[in-house]
Amino acid sequence: MRVRIIFSLKNKGADVPFHHQYLLAQIIKGLIVKGGDQSFLTCGSYNFSGLKGQTKVSRSGLHFYSSKVTLVVSTPDPNFISYLLKYLFEMPQIEVGNLILIPQEVEEEEEPIFEDFMKFVCISPLVLVEASFDEEESKQYISPETDFFSDKLYDLTMSRMEKSGCSPDQIASFFKFQLVPDKDYLLKIKQGKKKFARIYPVYDQDVKYEIRGYTFPFTLFAAAEVLEFIYTCGFGFYTEKGFGMLDTVMENQEKRTHPYEIVNIPN
Repeated sequence: MRVRIIFSLKNKGADVPFHHQYLLAQIIKGLIVKGGDQSFLTCGSYNFSGLKGQTKVSRSGLHFYSSKVTLVVSTPDPNFISYLLKYLFEMPQIEVGNLILIPQEVEEEEEPIFEDFMKFVCISPLVLVEASFDEEESKQYISPETDFFSDKLYDLTMSRMEKSGCSPDQIASFFKFQLVPDKDYLLKIKQGKKKFARIYPVYDQDVKYEIRGYTFPFTLFAAAEVLEFIYTCGFGFYTEKGFGMLDTVMENQEKRTHPYEIVNIPN
């Protein structure tokens, strides 16, 4: 399931770093710790976006000028959502960078219909190589147009799906897998001298690493179960740290939402 958490912004014009996933990851981990349920501390089957709203870019980062700011969280476990929201809405406000955010409401997104190929766009950076002390390896650029790029994501996705409970026979049936980037988009980015692959910070065991993340639209040919998994749980490395969140490209179709009722859970 996927929900949109909507905050009111107390201090319009305040800023966060351009890439602030690590700040959001710290807040989410803090809420999990606050609840005291140790099982959620080791849960890696969730994913989240960056903050969304009306922004302007400066040297210090992203300045938010909208009255509302949205965070998208996705997981296959409804209990995790209930748990997270319960403790989030106990907070009168949270601070992300210099933003002061007040939790207001939650909307649940309706899931798309998963077929054997779908168009996606990255709404947080997609990480292909795991961080290591050899930063040259984790920061190396790999063209999304190569089979190597697609094959790396296939191997990682199958490994994650197996850990999530898929049987060896199911994994063997998911042999169809090919990522095809939007070539027109890549050409446009190149002609405009812009970047779709940047270096981002990530913290693991309180150690700061630098990794390369990619943001670009693509079509993925794979079994519907695989597409549903990466849509719900994220794509690539560090999904539980806010990397690899995807959204579908739905032509002539507006994504529908409905109000989500926060359920009180026992302390």
